[in-house]
Amino acid sequence: MTTVNQPLILAVDDEASNLQLLRQILQDHFRLRFAKDGPRALELAREETPDLILLDVMMPGMSGYEVCAALKADPALAAVPVIFVTALNDTSDEVEGFEAGAVDYITKPVSPPIVRARVRTHLSLVRMEELRASRLEIVQRLGLAAEYKDNETGLHVIRMSHFARILGLAAGMTEAEVDDLLHAAPMHDVGKIGIPDRVLLKPGPLDPDEWKIMQSHAQIGAEIIGHHDHGVLALAHNIALTHHEKWDGSGYPNGLAGKDIPLEGRICAIADVFDALTSIRPYKKAWTEQEALDFLVKQKGKHFDPELVDLFLAQMPAIRAIRERWAEQEVEPAAAPMQAAA
Repeated sequence: MTTVNQPLILAVDDEASNLQLLRQILQDHFRLRFAKDGPRALELAREETPDLILLDVMMPGMSGYEVCAALKADPALAAVPVIFVTALNDTSDEVEGFEAGAVDYITKPVSPPIVRARVRTHLSLVRMEELRASRLEIVQRLGLAAEYKDNETGLHVIRMSHFARILGLAAGMTEAEVDDLLHAAPMHDVGKIGIPDRVLLKPGPLDPDEWKIMQSHAQIGAEIIGHHDHGVLALAHNIALTHHEKWDGSGYPNGLAGKDIPLEGRICAIADVFDALTSIRPYKKAWTEQEALDFLVKQKGKHFDPELVDLFLAQMPAIRAIRERWAEQEVEPAAAPMQAAA
C-alpha cells in the first residue's frame, strides 16, 4: 500500500499496455501518475513535481526527446531525473537520449527487476544530492550565525570564503577541492559562538585574560564541528582549528609551524586577515587595499606562508571583483580600536 510519503513516479507512454505493466512493477513501492502523451505529461508534472519520470521516446505528436527538453527548460522541473523507456536500442539512440538530458535508458521489453533497480538507484542519487545540499546549507548558516555576533552584515564570511577558493585554485587544488573549501571556510570562526559578549564585543583592546578567552574560539570551533574522516566537515574542522596558526610557529592554539599547518588553514589565514583589515567595522575604519597588501608582504614567512602570499597578490583582479560584489556600507567607527583579526 502506497502512502503520500513515498516517491512519486510519472510514467509516460502512448500504449496503455506499457503503462499497465509499469503499474504492476512499481505500484507496491511508489506513488504513480500516468500520461499517454507529452502535453499531458508536462501538465501533470507541473501540477505535482514528480521525483522521477519514466518516459517513452516514440509517441505521436510530441516525442519523448521533446518532452525531456521541455522539462529541462523549466526551472521547476529541470532537476527531475528522466529515464527513457523505449524499444529503440541503437547506441545512437542512447546517446541522443543522454544528450536530451536523461539520466538512464531502459530498452523494451522491460525487465521488472531492472526497472525497479534503476528507479531506486536514481531516487537514491536524488536523495543524496538533497542531503548534501541541506548539509551545506546548515554549514553555511552556522558560519553566518557566528559572524552575526560581531558583524551584523555577515558579508565577511562570504568574501573570505571566495578569497579562499580563488587562492586554493592558484595553489593547485582541484575544482572539487576548492568547492569544498568555499563551503567549509564560512565555519572558520564558528567557535566565537562560545565567546562571552563582554570579550567578543569589547570596544577596546583585550587584556591578557580576555585575549586568552578570545583565542579559545579556535578550539571551541573545532569541537563544535567535530571530527570527520573526509568531506566538507573535515575541512571545516581543520580550518576552524588552524586558521590562527602562524608560519613561524607563534600562532594558536597549538603553535604549529610551516607546512605542519594544513593547506586549508594557511589559505584561510590569508583570506580572513585580508578581509578583516580591508573591512569597515563599528570599531575601526577599513585599511586601504595597498595597506593590507603591504601587511601581507611584511608578514611573509612570519604570519603567512610566503608562497601563498605571492599567489594571493597575483590574484588581485579576482579578489577585487569579490570585494566589489560583496561591498559593505561605511559606518562611523568607535574611538577605541579593537583587534582586526581576532
